[in-house]
Amino acid sequence: MNDSVKEQRLEAIRKEAETKGVVGSQGIRAVNAPIPVAGPETGYYAQPLLKEPQWTPLVPLYFFVGGASGALGVIGALADVLSANNELAQKARWMALAGTGISSALLIADLGKPSRFLNMLRVFKPQSAMSVGAWVLSGFGASAAASSLADLVEAQAGANGLVSFLRGAGRTGCILFGMPFHNYTGVLIAASVIPAWNNRIRSLPREFGMSGLQSAVSLLELSGETERQALNVLGMVSAAFESWEGIDLLRTRARELGPTKRGWSGLLVQIAGALSGPVPIALRLASIFSKDNKRLRRLAALSGIAGSLMLRYGWVLAGTVSSRDWEIPLEIDGKNHQLQVARNESSTCR
Repeated sequence: MNDSVKEQRLEAIRKEAETKGVVGSQGIRAVNAPIPVAGPETGYYAQPLLKEPQWTPLVPLYFFVGGASGALGVIGALADVLSANNELAQKARWMALAGTGISSALLIADLGKPSRFLNMLRVFKPQSAMSVGAWVLSGFGASAAASSLADLVEAQAGANGLVSFLRGAGRTGCILFGMPFHNYTGVLIAASVIPAWNNRIRSLPREFGMSGLQSAVSLLELSGETERQALNVLGMVSAAFESWEGIDLLRTRARELGPTKRGWSGLLVQIAGALSGPVPIALRLASIFSKDNKRLRRLAALSGIAGSLMLRYGWVLAGTVSSRDWEIPLEIDGKNHQLQVARNESSTCR
């Protein structure tokens, strides 16, 4: 363009901006400019708007084991306090300790080396779900170890002051740390900018927590605790919560929840909802009136464990699919007709 043409165009742009408040004409694109020609679907500087979750398949398994372990610790402590049921309490404590070891191994395997986990304990950041989770895992593991150590000391030397101290400290820690440990992973993924996860920021912690409780009850029943009606009641309560969450998900009409209802991720989430909710409820109710109640409760336990595991994998896959939809983070304000771009902070909390 020569100078006169440039001045004419500049004046037209000024008038358009003055009269309309916006400039609709396309600007001049420099040769080899880094901003892609195709538009926002290719990202900025060839980067997508949201970063896909970089987790390995070990992470959903860590979510499952951690949820079950936290609930097992709480069940063991409450069984000790409320019913003095030493057999159930001891079994739950040892299973919780084993689950803590497996959870730690899975987390370290995903991080790559143990020093990265230790570095997470250098500071405590309440605003970071991952930092809180690392500290909760450490506190819960120490509490479960103290409770289990009390059982060993009592078996060798009998009840004494050391046993009482270890058991009391471990019991308190299992309750304090077990409650957040069994559902913090729901907070971990929901407190992100991944649209499918963030849409369920209030319900995912409940859903993961009740799923963890059902896994804990199911593991105890598969270990032989099929005569205790309290466990059956806990299993039905957790399955009822899972059923409600599944219904609420289906009736919520939001584009960002599409990956939880369609495709492979949707298939996993919906099957997990059925195996965690209606199926265990039906089997547990039938066990009350059936002579073959042990078999029915074991089937309910297997269904609950399968549903709980599939739930984690389904939601992680749904988050991956959701992060690829570049249009969702661009929300149009109906009043001002302005594009509001969601802050591109860390889409994964690791």
